[in-house]
Amino acid sequence: MAITEHPPSTSRLRTWMLEGLSDMGKPGGHTGPHAEPEPPHKGQRWWRVMCLTGVDYFSTLGYQPGIAALAAGLLGPIATIVLVIVTLAGALPVYRRVAEESPHGEGSIAMLERLLSFWQGKLFVLTLLGFAATDFLITITLSAADASTHLVENPHLTGALHGQQMLITLILVALLGAVFLKGFLEAIGVATALVGVYLALNVVVVAVGLYHVITAAHVITDWSSALTAQHGNIFVMIGLALIVFPKLALGLSGFETGVAVMPHVQGDPGDTEEKPTGRIRDTKKLLTTAALIMSAFLITSSFVTTLLIPENDFKTGGPANGRALAYLAHEYLGGAFGTVYDVSTIAILWFAGASAMAGLLNLMPRYLPRYGMAPHWARAVRPMVIVFTLIAFLVTWIFDANVDAQGGAYATGVLVLISSAAIAVTIAARKAGQRKWTIGFAVISAVFLYTTVMNVIERPDGVKIGACFIAGIILVSLLSRLARAFELRVTSVTLDPMAERFVRDMASRKMRFIANEPGHRDKAQYRDKIEQIRADNDMPEQEDFVFVEVTVTDPSEFEAGLTVRGEVLHDRYRVLTLESASIPNALAALLLHARDMTGCTPHIYFEWTEGGPFANFLRFFLFGQGEVAPVTREVLREAEPNRARRPRVHTG
Repeated sequence: MAITEHPPSTSRLRTWMLEGLSDMGKPGGHTGPHAEPEPPHKGQRWWRVMCLTGVDYFSTLGYQPGIAALAAGLLGPIATIVLVIVTLAGALPVYRRVAEESPHGEGSIAMLERLLSFWQGKLFVLTLLGFAATDFLITITLSAADASTHLVENPHLTGALHGQQMLITLILVALLGAVFLKGFLEAIGVATALVGVYLALNVVVVAVGLYHVITAAHVITDWSSALTAQHGNIFVMIGLALIVFPKLALGLSGFETGVAVMPHVQGDPGDTEEKPTGRIRDTKKLLTTAALIMSAFLITSSFVTTLLIPENDFKTGGPANGRALAYLAHEYLGGAFGTVYDVSTIAILWFAGASAMAGLLNLMPRYLPRYGMAPHWARAVRPMVIVFTLIAFLVTWIFDANVDAQGGAYATGVLVLISSAAIAVTIAARKAGQRKWTIGFAVISAVFLYTTVMNVIERPDGVKIGACFIAGIILVSLLSRLARAFELRVTSVTLDPMAERFVRDMASRKMRFIANEPGHRDKAQYRDKIEQIRADNDMPEQEDFVFVEVTVTDPSEFEAGLTVRGEVLHDRYRVLTLESASIPNALAALLLHARDMTGCTPHIYFEWTEGGPFANFLRFFLFGQGEVAPVTREVLREAEPNRARRPRVHTG
């Protein structure tokens, strides 16, 4: 009775938490708010999809001008011009190529994954995932912190909310997590409205700012005189701007998101999933248009805020800190317009956090469970939302909800992803034999690597928090893979006609397999193996066997399908050949499939492996080999709890 009274609530909670789990991690299964791809001929117009990128990319205008002023001072506009040149001549060509090479939204990480294999490839991807987690999580916390800054510094609210920025930031992060737990669908229509209103308001603020700069002629004169007094001549200014511009790298955010939303872009009628030509073309339009719009805003906003706002007001605690354009909106357009601007900024910053959460929910389940480096529940949205929300709370607390303090960590995540994308397209161009593009992308890679290194040297907090995410991901991943070491990892088993004939023929008698390590495959090897198995197990000569030989492919892969081929060697010996990342898993999957296909209980025969058990387990964990017999038995025990139905394992 107790079993029926109490567990239902637990079961309902578990079902709700793991809703959709069975569909995830499979082809066509998706996670996260904007993961569900559109059919190739449908979707949305590219300019509407651009607004999904825009909530992340354009929202940085909320804090970017203030960060530029703090980092570069009077050189802010010149350093911003350098940033724009790097954006248009560097990041944009790179991600246009990424769109060609990865048209289904996988991004540069997937490109690099395809270029690398074995454990070094997995560890490299895990490292990039650490920096991607840094990028997306800091987007959530930094956007929430800046939204709370706009709320607290609003002249109508500052008296009531002063000193409450940490609490407000945590509430915004908690609200974001709660919305995703309920089931958040990222609406392109909402993003379009938010971005449209926000950009329109920014046009007004920047235009008014430029008007005041032009009409008050002394402003430009004072600025140029101060520049000359501080730095001497234009060449020194440009040199310093080149050194300073890595601090402005937040203005490069949004390109990875631009590729991630590709599946939503409307394709041509002739598009196919293998060759979505129209989708690639329109995604390039999306990336180019977003970069041009942002570049125009970066230059003009940096110019007007640097010239019109006193330097001390940008500093921590100052009225323009983290909200330079909002400061101008209140100063020159009045409290009513300024409040509307604050509301719009808070909304788009919050939505940028939602976009970042969606990016995390798309990215992590795509890799970690497939590597066996996350528990099954990591494929479901709601448990991951709870994990990411708690981490966001911790990051907010560590950085004291300070926008400037988080800028370094955010820039590091952005720059590492862009640098990896530049390297990926350089390799892709080289493999395609495109010499000029290879040289061009190599130069761009060098620029971004320089920018990344300079940013890390100047603001090591970014790489520190990135290293924490990387260490956490790798540690949890390895522990998870250890915990799942004896899990049946084969997703499907397919037998060719010869292999199926062998299995069905044995079903009329006893199904006896011999696990055999592929060697010279001569007649003596198979004859001696049969004699040894008969002697070890005291079996009569009339018993016949089928050999099973597994070739290990990439042992770092966790799960995959299994194809079994049958052949007759030396006109006498029947052999099943398999390729798999793990010998014990392949054998266990074959035995279970043979049982289900015939209704008979298969038997498999091994010989003991030489060497210590711990060393053999490490060989199995890292290289898919090792102590095959007991591990095969353990995989079968976990996969089939009913002992009576479990295939039999014999070792002599």
